[in-house]
This record gives sequence, structure tokens and C-alpha cells, in this order.
Amino acid sequence: MNSSTEAVEIPIVEPIDEGPVLALIKPGEEQVRGVVGHYFSPLVELTNWERTATGIAATVDDARLDLDIVDPDVLRISVSQPGLSEAPPTHVVIRDSSTWSGEFRIEGSEAEVHLVTEAMRIVVAKSPFRLEVFRTDGTAVTESLAENGLGSFAQLNDEFIVTRKRPAGSSILGLGQKTGNLDRSGRTYILWNTDVLNPRSLQEFGSGFEPGDPRGDPRSREFDPYYISIPFYCSVDVHGHAAGFFVDNLHKAQYDFGCEGETRICFNGGGYAEYVFVGPDLPSILRRYTDLTGRIKTPPIWSLGYHHCRWHPYTAGDVVRLADTYRKRQIPCDSIWLDIDHMHGYRVFTWNQKLFPNPATMLANLKERGFRSVTIVDPGVKVEAGNSVYESGLDRKAFCLTERGAVYKGQVWPGRTAFPDFANEATREWWGDLNAKHVSIGLSGIWNDMNEPATGDVPDAAMRFDRGQYSHGAYHNGYAMLMAMGTFQGLLKAMPDSRPFILSRAGCAGIQRYAANWLGDSMSRWDHLQMSIPMSLGLGLSGLPFVGGDVGGFGENCDPELLVRWFQAACLTPFCRNHNDAGGVDQYPWSFGPSVEEICREMLDLRYRLMPYLYTLFVEASETGAPIMRPMVWADPHDPKLRKLDDQYMLGDHLLVAPVIEKNAVSRRVRLPHGEWFDWWSGASARGGDLLVDAPLGKLPLYAKAGAVISMWPEAPPSTMGYHPERIDLHVFVPSEDGVFESVLIEDDGATFGYEQGERLKTAFRLIRMGDSLHLEANTEGARYLGFKRTHFRIHLRGVSVPIVETIQADGVRLIWRHSL
Repeated sequence: MNSSTEAVEIPIVEPIDEGPVLALIKPGEEQVRGVVGHYFSPLVELTNWERTATGIAATVDDARLDLDIVDPDVLRISVSQPGLSEAPPTHVVIRDSSTWSGEFRIEGSEAEVHLVTEAMRIVVAKSPFRLEVFRTDGTAVTESLAENGLGSFAQLNDEFIVTRKRPAGSSILGLGQKTGNLDRSGRTYILWNTDVLNPRSLQEFGSGFEPGDPRGDPRSREFDPYYISIPFYCSVDVHGHAAGFFVDNLHKAQYDFGCEGETRICFNGGGYAEYVFVGPDLPSILRRYTDLTGRIKTPPIWSLGYHHCRWHPYTAGDVVRLADTYRKRQIPCDSIWLDIDHMHGYRVFTWNQKLFPNPATMLANLKERGFRSVTIVDPGVKVEAGNSVYESGLDRKAFCLTERGAVYKGQVWPGRTAFPDFANEATREWWGDLNAKHVSIGLSGIWNDMNEPATGDVPDAAMRFDRGQYSHGAYHNGYAMLMAMGTFQGLLKAMPDSRPFILSRAGCAGIQRYAANWLGDSMSRWDHLQMSIPMSLGLGLSGLPFVGGDVGGFGENCDPELLVRWFQAACLTPFCRNHNDAGGVDQYPWSFGPSVEEICREMLDLRYRLMPYLYTLFVEASETGAPIMRPMVWADPHDPKLRKLDDQYMLGDHLLVAPVIEKNAVSRRVRLPHGEWFDWWSGASARGGDLLVDAPLGKLPLYAKAGAVISMWPEAPPSTMGYHPERIDLHVFVPSEDGVFESVLIEDDGATFGYEQGERLKTAFRLIRMGDSLHLEANTEGARYLGFKRTHFRIHLRGVSVPIVETIQADGVRLIWRHSL
């Protein structure tokens, strides 16, 4: 279709005894993309209903409708067709929603049924059928849009469409990894995990656009879809009220926010089970959403460090020399990663013996220098007689099949490849054992790539799952999560006392339980640096807090200015790895001379010194589901300018990071949330609002919130390995106004599961200003861990006319420090 085609209206057709079938093209729908409800049959009449333990079950036309209260502020909606086969399990939701036992009441009338909890009122109109949700204060969560003819739910064969009103001026956030602005309003998005730079992706998703349209360019800021698809989004209205919506379905989908005042969601298959979160704020929605889909486990602290990676045919000697270079140049670094050239002919779980004749010795040498090591593991297994992984997979019936029962074959790095059937539990266990054996020689983590799954030049549609039971669409988007699930169990088996670390390119809802994610194959371009911020923020709002892009960009060539600005933008993102391809120029911190190296070192020093603060945020994410890297709307949803702002971010609640992301820029505008803030570098105070700040090449605009107590290491160690300092520095940003301000520090060994047995210290700080009197209280709970050395704090008062530094003993459970200003 062509975007210039005029809209055509077709009358509604009503077949005998089948209910109304929609065939309406609205103005603006006849475009390259958009959910169009041709011939979909809406649900029309609710004929009977009954109370269940958690809500109601009803008959609507020939379908069964279930409304289940999951929590007082969470509703599960499902529609099923009696007599039809059930959708396969997605493995996404880990909580049994049928176990809720709270109170609710039902209010019925001839025209409507109301389901009421302490937080929400669900309104079900019987004829015509309509489903709406309101908070108990009367504000709307989701309302039907009856005038479009689709009703609340419509279906055609195995596809279904959900429609709802979208309040004017509301912001749409989430959906996983998406290009463009953080606010998804005004566009249509496809949820289908995609190997973005594969030419087939361009043919499938980039065709049909006018020449020069960026939506047809996989390297642009508007191409869609991307690697990670998550059918969860939040809507924030102009009053700051937030609501969340999650569909538990792995099939291909379209989310259409292109029509003013309307949202349309279309899935190509699978069952309709949607969770509605009434909020009314983003933190409570993310907490509830991750109650369902799971949260990150507290990661090993080394994974929060800086990572060196390069697609390059390194030798063992090269790798050790790289490690020595980092130490000689005093640049902090925790790990060195090996890309596909470390393998023998790209065969997974092998080593190239010419490059790495004794990998165990090399890994031991790296560990002696404070480095951990990670290798890439793709899902594609080379089809080859004598390949032990392929032959053992055949023996176990572990590979995906075609409809006729043959092993599906694609064409990726090793050549002809078979793909493990991760929808099958036995296959996941087999894959886990292969990973366990692989890491046993001294590896610390696994990097999963090409797991959309990418099948090269061979279309993936013929690949079926769970020994041929299910179509490709049923598990395509879940493939990476299921791969990570098996890998995670394998790493636990090999290293039961160590926290696993896995990095994944693709993902879906729930992958956060097993893996971190990076942004995939970005380009060394300013627009890709710009895109990395809203893309990471969108993933965090989709339940994936451990994210980050390739510092410097993966493809094409970086330059000195771009590398500096990328290090500044990424040095405080949750995941921080420098990675580029084999054909590009070197972009190591030292590649562009001493001045660039010094700035890169300073940025990494800042990251390592802030490790206590950063690690505390990871623990918080594991407990609440809150993002680590937070959009400005999180700080103040009532500020309309902050809702749309996506070129700066919050690191937790107390630090604001505003990187320079434009070429040749030496200043930038920063918008501070309401309240008082301090320039990190100068200590100058500023109030909420817009600022124009100087940002020469060596400066990262960084602000701390008044009243914050920022915990820092006293120095930047070469790596986190074995580093447990005797002192923690507390940077206290003294507020100019009276009040009580709270901060937290979490300390554990950063490596084992001892925290699950209570070997973790939580120190709650309360900063109290009363006139000229300043009190800092610290209350510590928990048990010390093996290796704990801290005996004192050093307090740095910031934001005062004369900086004050004072060291105090802190080896007990309670501390009170007083100071007169």
C-alpha cells in the first residue's frame, strides 16, 4: 500500500447468524502500517455470568470471558473459545493468578455487571458488550471506543484485535526495544524479534516505504521491529496518572498508536490474556508487572564493571597483552570478551586451537590480573557428521523440526545449521549441560547472540517448536528467553556458589530473570548515540533494567569526539561494554591519543567510584522491578516537559545524567525536576527548570539531588575482583531548606548467594536539616559477609561554601553525626 492512498469507507457487512463483521477503513488507516479491522467480528452480547473465586466468568456470544482479580489493582482479562485448542505456555508469567484471596464485591444490574476492589471498578456492559476499568476515585484506566465498530475485542480466525480510547495528550511508554522517541504516541510498532541488519529483515519490514523514508532503513532511528519485543506498555495522562497493559502472548503483534484518541492492538495468533494495572504511578505498575514476570536476580558485581569486547581474531597472547595494557594505563576493566573467532569454524562450544591452544591457561592468566572472561554462544549448531554437539542433539531429538518432521536447517555463521528446540524442557537441560561444560575451564559468563532466532538467508517460518507441535509464531519471540533459561540453569550447575551472568541480544517479557540485554548492532553515528538513551529507557520501563549499548557503536568507524561523548553517555548506564566489529577502526580508550584516553579513564573512574550507589540500585531493581536508568517522567509525571524528554536520564532517584549527544556541541539544555539540585563537579546549586549548561568535550553534565547521600568507593580499583574497601565515602549534598531526606547503601560480597541467607548489610541514611543544624543518621541491618572490611565512613559535605571532609567510625549498627552549618 502507498501512504498517499485516500481512505475508502466500506459498509459493515452482517452475515446471517454470525454477528456483525467489521470491514471499515478509517481515514489514515490505508497506510504501510496500522491495525485495520477488516472482517473482524466484535463480541456483541453477554448472555450470562457467574461469580468465581477471583472474579467472574461470562459467556459473550460464543466465547468465554474471564475477569480475574490478581491484586486489588491488577485485573486479568482473558477470552477463549470453548472446544478449541489452548495456546501453548509462554513461560513468561511466573505467578499463579488464581491464588489471590482478597476481598471484592459484585454489583449487578440489568444492563451492567460491576466488579469492585479497593483500588478499581471494572464495568461490563452486557449489550452491546463493553469492558472498561476505572480507579475507585473515578479516573479512567481503560475505556471502550464504541464508535470504531470494533468494540473492546474482535477476532478473525486466530487473530484478535483489542481497541481502547487513548486520552488526549497521554504518553505511551514501553514495548521493549524500539527506535524513535521514548513516547510511542503517533506510530505503529511491530513486535517480532528481528536480526535488524539481515537483508531479509529489510525485505520483510523495510519495503513499501517511499525512497528516503527512514522507516525503510535498518540503520535509521525509525526502523522497526528490533531485537526485543515486549507486549507491555504504560500510558501516562496529562494529569500524571499512569496505567499499564500487558498481553501474555509471544506471537507477532502490532501496536497502533497512530490514530488520535485510539489504541489498537492486533496479535496474529495465540490466546488473549491481558493484565491491566491501574497504577496510578509508574513505580507501582512496574512492581506489579514484575511480580508477574519476574525480576532480575542480584547480578555479580563484576558484571557492573567495564567490559572490553571486539569482533577480532585475537590470539591468547593478544588477550593477555590487552589485559596488561589496561593495567599499565590504569584504566578500570573487569572482563574481556571473545567473539565468534575464538571458535573452531564457528562451531559452538569449541575453541580455535591455533589462536587458543590452551584456553584454560589463558583464562587463569587473566584471572590473576583481575579479569574475568566471557565468550559468545550462538544457538545455531553446525550440521556436520562428527560435530559432537550436532550429533548429541540428534540423539536427544533436541532440534527444531519442520511440519513434516525433518530437522529445520538455516544458514548462519557455521554454514548449514540446526537450531535447538528451547520450547522443550529436555532440550533446555541438554543446552544447560553444554554451557556448564564450556564454562568449567574458567569462564565467568556467556554471551548469547543471534537468538531472535536469526536464520540467515533461510526464512524461519518452517521452524516449529516443542518437537513440531507448535508453529514458529508461537515461540519466535520467546526463543531468546528460553535459551537463556537453559543457559542459566547450566551455569548454576557448573558454578553453584556463583551468581550466573548471561548477556542476550534478543528477548521478551521475563528474560530479565535470566539475562542482561544490550542494544544490538548499533552504528558509530551520532544518531545512534542519541537513540541509545530512549531505547535503554524504554527497555527499563518494560521490566528489563540491566541494559546498555555498545560504547562507540558496533558498525562503521568511530572518531575521537564521538568516542568521548559515548563514554560519557554510557559510563553510568547499567551495562557498560565497548564493542565494535572486525572491519572498523580501533576504538579502545587509548586509540585516539592521550587526551581522549584521559577523558575515557575519568569516566570509568567515576563509574567505579560510584559502584556502591550503582550496586544498591541493582539490588533495588531485584526487589521492586524499578529501572536503574530512569526516564525523567519517573521523577515527575506531572511536568509535561519531562514526560516528553528522553535525551537525559535519572540514575536512581538521586543523580541526573545529561550527556552531550550532538556533534561539535559545547553546551546543552538540561531540565531539572522540581526541587533543588547540585552540579556534581562545581557544587553550584540550581532549582528545577531549564538550564543552559557548559559542556566542553571533557565534561559530562551531572547533577545530584539536594539531600542525597551518595555512597562511593574511595578510589577506582583496577577491577571489582576482591575489592572490599575499609572506607566508604559519603557525598552529602546539603539542602538549603529544612527537611528529612533518605538514602540507602547495600553491601554484600557481590559474588555468591550468601545474601539469600542474610549476609547482606543495608544501611539506611536519614539526613535532617533544621535551621543551621545538620544530622546524619545511619541504621544498619543484616549480617556481615565473608571478606567485609569496612570500618568507617568519610563524609564529604557538598553544596556548602567551604567543603568539609570528616572521617567517622562506622563498625556498629547505628551512627549519628551532627554538624553546625
